[in-house]
Amino acid sequence: MNKGCEVCGATLPLQAPGRIRTYCSNACRQKAYRARQRNRYPQEMTNARRWVAADGKRPMQTNGKPASSTKPETWTQFRDVKKKPHGFMLGGGFACIDLDNCFSNGQLQQWARRIVDAAPGAFIERSVSGKGLHIFGLLPESKGRNYGRVEVYSAERFIRTTATVWSAGELVALTKTVAAIEDMNQTGKLPRQTTGRR
Repeated sequence: MNKGCEVCGATLPLQAPGRIRTYCSNACRQKAYRARQRNRYPQEMTNARRWVAADGKRPMQTNGKPASSTKPETWTQFRDVKKKPHGFMLGGGFACIDLDNCFSNGQLQQWARRIVDAAPGAFIERSVSGKGLHIFGLLPESKGRNYGRVEVYSAERFIRTTATVWSAGELVALTKTVAAIEDMNQTGKLPRQTTGRR
């Protein structure tokens, strides 16, 4: 049986035994490569032993037992969970700004745009629901902060990750981003309520 191109589905020509062809052209091969690049977490994250499997939004060990954000012995390497639903344990400098329900008719809402713009070059992914964003970066460990539809976490917190990259980037310092959020909060420019699923 001859399968189709992994990118466009075009029928692949039969070939002699040996390496199996997976793309119909160099253009499709390049498109697949670019997609793989877009769907990558920053290397600092994938190198960290802070990954867990996920059952919905619950952290799980690879053996099926619950994982805990305060028990590093329940965490593992990215390679152990990358082919299943997974999440990341924040702390040790790793942080996440969680923007809930930040899209309207497919467009990023103005309040969320201001926050994203305050984190230039950051790695940002869509949330599980597709309605929110996770901005990953670096912050000192501190207690989580909840501003309604914006949450900031940098310690003892599980974030269900998706690898659905919204903006390819790196782990950048989020101190100025948090300052911008606090300013928006004090001036009434943040939405107050979380509506629906994240």
